[in-house]
Amino acid sequence: MNKSWISAARPRTLPASASPVIAASAYAFYAGTFRWAPALLCLLFALLAQIASNLANDYFDYVKGSDTAQRVGPRRAVASGDISPRAMLVATFVVLGVACLVGLGLVFFAGWQLIPVGLVIALFALAYTAGPYPLAYHGLGDATVFLFFGLIAVNFTYYVQALHFDMMVLLISIAMGLLSINILLVNNYRDMEEDAAAHKHTTVVLFGRPFARWWYLVNGFVAVGLVLPSLLPLAPYYEALVPVVLYLFLHVKTWVEMGRRKGVALNPLLGGTARNLLLFTLLVSLVWICKRVWL
Repeated sequence: MNKSWISAARPRTLPASASPVIAASAYAFYAGTFRWAPALLCLLFALLAQIASNLANDYFDYVKGSDTAQRVGPRRAVASGDISPRAMLVATFVVLGVACLVGLGLVFFAGWQLIPVGLVIALFALAYTAGPYPLAYHGLGDATVFLFFGLIAVNFTYYVQALHFDMMVLLISIAMGLLSINILLVNNYRDMEEDAAAHKHTTVVLFGRPFARWWYLVNGFVAVGLVLPSLLPLAPYYEALVPVVLYLFLHVKTWVEMGRRKGVALNPLLGGTARNLLLFTLLVSLVWICKRVWL
């Protein structure tokens, strides 16, 4: 049973929520505005909100008929009968409630104006697959991921520490959003036929696999280009280029494999894309942190 709950939380996708918080906090450290308590609260809130969204997706995709026991993707707990629909729904709201309580702690550091932001995040964690107009079913999943795993996660994590916004952080947030979209693209690339049959109009269903694959490739290069301005002034070129070269090597390798694999064989690329995102985040964060330490 515990294994089923862990699987339902989809731990392989969690770098999408951890990476933007890590990146924003590392840049805050470089800028001299890092505060460990709000940084940790942001990380915990982000992870809990994503887990709640993942649990909600498991439940609502089953209810809408887009998940079946025959799916080619990783096993879904409700569709496979491992967890009852009621238990999954209750767990979704419990985790989301805990996330909201954690988020309230951030008010102490940055003020009550954060409450509307937290409420919007909680609402969209459900609206992704729930409600009368589920975003993931109407081609808006990628935009939602870009907004919440990029713009909001990075900029507000930085804000609760620095108490102001920053143009360089905005560029970093766009990069994180694009790289997070890639995780969703691999998922929807694999599930295209199932999603089409369930009337789940993802961008892959709407525009096809070739479009999705090229979008995946471009996202990686654009993201690197957006982060480079924050790296090159800080270190010798060869040091700043280490995270860039390593990430692009892994990114292109994963992209090539997308074109070669089908069905279940695509499953490892979901974790691989999340790994690429986390590795890139950790490496660029290391550059920022080291430069601050050596100032």
